Amino acid sequence: MTWELAPEIYHFSYREPGVMRENGMMYGLTGSYAYHNNLMLKAEGRGSIGRVDYKNSGTMDSIRDYSFEFRGLGGYDFPVLEKIVLTPYFGVGYRYLNDDSSGKISSTGAGGYERESNYIYSPVGIEGVVDIKNDWTIGARAEYDIFWWGRQISRLSDYNANYSDLRNTQRTGYGFRGSIKLQRNGEEFDLIIEPFVRYWNIAKSNDSNIVKSGTIVAYGYEPKNNSTEYGVKVGAKF
Repeated sequence: MTWELAPEIYHFSYREPGVMRENGMMYGLTGSYAYHNNLMLKAEGRGSIGRVDYKNSGTMDSIRDYSFEFRGLGGYDFPVLEKIVLTPYFGVGYRYLNDDSSGKISSTGAGGYERESNYIYSPVGIEGVVDIKNDWTIGARAEYDIFWWGRQISRLSDYNANYSDLRNTQRTGYGFRGSIKLQRNGEEFDLIIEPFVRYWNIAKSNDSNIVKSGTIVAYGYEPKNNSTEYGVKVGAKF
């Protein structure tokens, strides 16, 4: 049984092709608990906060963003040769992202509002660990994320109280992530350095009515989008 705790820093990039983009730095904390006895069971969680800059026909800087994610994984450890262990795994995950530009005005005079993104997905991946000399190990993880369901909430009432909030369902998409982990084994704890990348590609959502003062005035949807996170975490394993 092992615990892992690590701060992380990463660059976040969000794109709606032909519509808008956001970029910024995020700072967070990750943690996990793992059980290994041939069978592998693992619980992971992370949270982060930062600021992003928005651009379409206008610009808006320093938008507050925060996110968190929880995952449960199960797999099996397969020793390969003398110093290599491969662990295929499968699980379920939940990801939440909050992008809050409420109270802000863009360079073209458009008002901001809070946006909430919810994903439910299943990670399918494989992790490998190799012992190298002098108490060092190196590992790598490759993962494909099966997207099951998403809910995008656009709080248009932040911009104008006469509007109802917009809720759109997302059904199609995928993600992948990968990392390389360098670990120095110590007496009290193990030092971990892990560069990583996380990517999502989500298709256009369903259409939903936009209601103003009780009357349907238009419809709205969440455009096709993709997001990329790349960074590094440095922490300890107990």
